[in-house]
Amino acid sequence: MRKILIAIAAIVLTMSAQAQRGNREQNFKMNRVLDLIDNLYVDTANMQKLVETGIVAMLKELDPHSVYITQDDVKAMNEPLEGNFEGIGIQFSILNDTLMIVAVIPGGPSERVGLMAGDRIIYVDTANIAGVGLTNQMVQKKLRGKKGTVVGVRVLRHGSKDLIDFKITRDKIPIYSVDAAYMIDAKAGIGYIKINKFAATTTSEFNTAVGKLRKQGLKHLIVDLTDNGGGYLNTGFDLASQFLQSGKMVVFTQGTKMPRQNYYTESGHSEKDFGKVVVMVNENSASASEIVSGALQDWDRAVLVGRRTFGKGLVQNQFPLPDGSMMRLTVARYYTPTGRCIQRSYKDGVDEYNKEFDKRYNDGELYSADSIHLPTGEKYFTKVNNRVVYGGGGIMPDVFVSIDTTYTSKYYVKMVRHGIFNRFVLNYIDNNRAELEKKYKPTKTDKDFKLFDEKFTVTDEFLKQLTDFAEKEKLPFDEKDFERSKEHMRVNLKAAIARDLYDSGEYYQIINRIDPIFKEAVKVIKDDKLYNAELQPSK
Repeated sequence: MRKILIAIAAIVLTMSAQAQRGNREQNFKMNRVLDLIDNLYVDTANMQKLVETGIVAMLKELDPHSVYITQDDVKAMNEPLEGNFEGIGIQFSILNDTLMIVAVIPGGPSERVGLMAGDRIIYVDTANIAGVGLTNQMVQKKLRGKKGTVVGVRVLRHGSKDLIDFKITRDKIPIYSVDAAYMIDAKAGIGYIKINKFAATTTSEFNTAVGKLRKQGLKHLIVDLTDNGGGYLNTGFDLASQFLQSGKMVVFTQGTKMPRQNYYTESGHSEKDFGKVVVMVNENSASASEIVSGALQDWDRAVLVGRRTFGKGLVQNQFPLPDGSMMRLTVARYYTPTGRCIQRSYKDGVDEYNKEFDKRYNDGELYSADSIHLPTGEKYFTKVNNRVVYGGGGIMPDVFVSIDTTYTSKYYVKMVRHGIFNRFVLNYIDNNRAELEKKYKPTKTDKDFKLFDEKFTVTDEFLKQLTDFAEKEKLPFDEKDFERSKEHMRVNLKAAIARDLYDSGEYYQIINRIDPIFKEAVKVIKDDKLYNAELQPSK
């Protein structure tokens, strides 16, 4: 036996040495090619571009999520997840090639010096930025900067003939990941929280939102993860831990060269902290969203409502490169507590992988749960109630909700995609801001939105203003399409105006009323019999 073990060890060592020798040969080959091009090529070669192109091509051969990130893109990529950036603190839009302030961030540098929604920034320092083909990137480059630095702006304001000068000291500006938190039914104790990503501040934002809702009688919760593309693994783990007792596995990771790592809740919560929990998901819920929804489903702690999630279950580590660029390399896969692999197949290549939404649409999956075909061998059983759940790509919800296309028309799609709808709202707000704020924000309190919600109506005449504006923007009126889409337009107009007057939370309070996933989630959480039936053991 000892001789056999020695022989096996010798074979393993030989194979390892051969692999290392093969890797050295490939490294030498790559460096040799670059040296030959650099020293002998007939023309001057852009070596940086060649190297970057080579890296991108190599990573594309691996999987869809191993990517190269240029030096310029590294900072921009991290900002949304770090939860803040440094700048002047405004939300803006470019209207008629002019930078218009849509909102000033409360407590931010711009609010402190007196900038207001509706102001148009004409000069930044001494440079004119109006009518010069302005882009979002140009605005960010001019207005963002290190904390403590000063930027001068000259502003055109309604009612003022002359430009107004401001000196703004840049500061850290928060980026929020909780878009909305409100009570759906105070009497029944049902609350709603919308999370747009899993960033560094998400857990604290979530806890703040929960604390606010508890004061209003929160007992049961709908967590909206639709269109949430993910973010930090640890943040997803922390959020799932809010609903699970200590000692529960949330997720584990494993790769060919990475040993299995289990993530267990340490300071979990009592199940009494929340009563019924419903999680909303769709085809754009990915990564950390799938970790949360998969864990709560596996532990029978929540009912999932919506459509099959994206299926992004690959773990990337970021490796800095010498010039400040970065490689994001897949090193492992995510698995739910039952052992389901979240990642969908990419065996047909990156290009086919990126056509997944079109494939689901064409296969009918977005309209019918019967059209969803998951690998038959990927059957698992939940940890408490022994319900059947499936792996093989994304998380399948307990209650399927088909995509709603009853309101869709080519006319309305063009209106939105060409920016006509948004420009109309911006113009309307700009021309009527003083009147709207006087009428619907008289007390500067939370009660103002209730007044707006009850009293503001999108009339047929208002819709006519929209379609007239669209015609001026060279979108011909289509009566048949308009009739198909007009009720949806009505709700979207009111929601968009509410977002400008108040915040994103008020936007969701209105737009959710026509969201079929939201409506089904409310139906499930309000009906004890229906909710409990979804969590019953499979027969």
